[in-house]
Amino acid sequence: MRGTIKKESFGKTSGGEQIDIYTLSNKKGMEVSITNFGATVVTLKVPDRAGKATDIVLGYDTLDGYEKGTSYFGATVGRYGNRIAGGKFSIDGKTYTLPKNNGENTLHGGIVGFNKKVWKAREIASKGGESLEMTYLSADGEEGFPGNLSTKVVFTLPADRNELKIDYAATTDKDTVLNLTNHSYFNLAGEGNGDILDHVMTLHAKQFTPVDKGLIPTGELKNVAGTPMDFNNATAIGKRINESDEQLVFGKGYDHNWVLTRAGGSELSIAAEAYDPKSGRKLEVLTTEPGVQFYSGNFLDGAKGKGNKPYPQRAAFCLETQHFPDSPNHPNFPSTLLKPNAVFHSLTVFRFSAK
Repeated sequence: MRGTIKKESFGKTSGGEQIDIYTLSNKKGMEVSITNFGATVVTLKVPDRAGKATDIVLGYDTLDGYEKGTSYFGATVGRYGNRIAGGKFSIDGKTYTLPKNNGENTLHGGIVGFNKKVWKAREIASKGGESLEMTYLSADGEEGFPGNLSTKVVFTLPADRNELKIDYAATTDKDTVLNLTNHSYFNLAGEGNGDILDHVMTLHAKQFTPVDKGLIPTGELKNVAGTPMDFNNATAIGKRINESDEQLVFGKGYDHNWVLTRAGGSELSIAAEAYDPKSGRKLEVLTTEPGVQFYSGNFLDGAKGKGNKPYPQRAAFCLETQHFPDSPNHPNFPSTLLKPNAVFHSLTVFRFSAK
């Protein structure tokens, strides 16, 4: 048996565009709702150890919340996830200038990134599950980035496994830079249900990219051993988060890119695992990307989300699979350059279980 997809209206944007929401469900008790506004994961319900399914991602009840929101809840982030220093980068000696929306830097694609765009949605038949394809054409010069960029994101919920597979592809007609990710905020105890400091985190990384006080990488790859950044052994998120380590002070907690210990090639590798002892829910993140940004929700400020619940600081965490922040300005980082004759491809899987 395959699962099902249900399509409903999510309302109209302030510009009058019709927006829909698609709910994918399987026989294992998992359900995910995705809207074509920002190719955004709105709800994600997975069972706990007693079999009770609860929504574990932060978000809003209405389209208006996503239009006005500034936290990127559940969104597909682009063209460039994370930060670009000074809002500038160069390709072949030509400098491109981007709008600055994070102090002196450009964050998550600029002022109107992919998270605020209307995507085209299409339900597609796939083997062993339900898939939803989202496409968006980003015009040459949009938010300062070169090239007409065609982006496709396919969300798949397998019939027989509780996992959300996100498959990214893109092509361009000019040399450009690209870093796509999903910005879901997870609380495995249930969204709006306390903080995530007791969640136990594992990050499969021997190095991270240290940042300056503007959260821009210095260019160094630093060993995590002996620092609060070492999550190679499962450790509670809150155990060291308030230490006086300079990196934690700069990020107000964890907001850093970890250099993944990868199997190599284009195969999926395990990046991270998170476990909530209370509910028994476990999340495993697998990816083809070289890095993951672990963000401990430090800038959440109590603003209201679903069901009018407040989302205070550290009410959720993000595991954004990605290329490294500011890669266009660091030749020693894995390249984010996409050329006209190439196809960008990236795959991330969020896998859920309970114990």
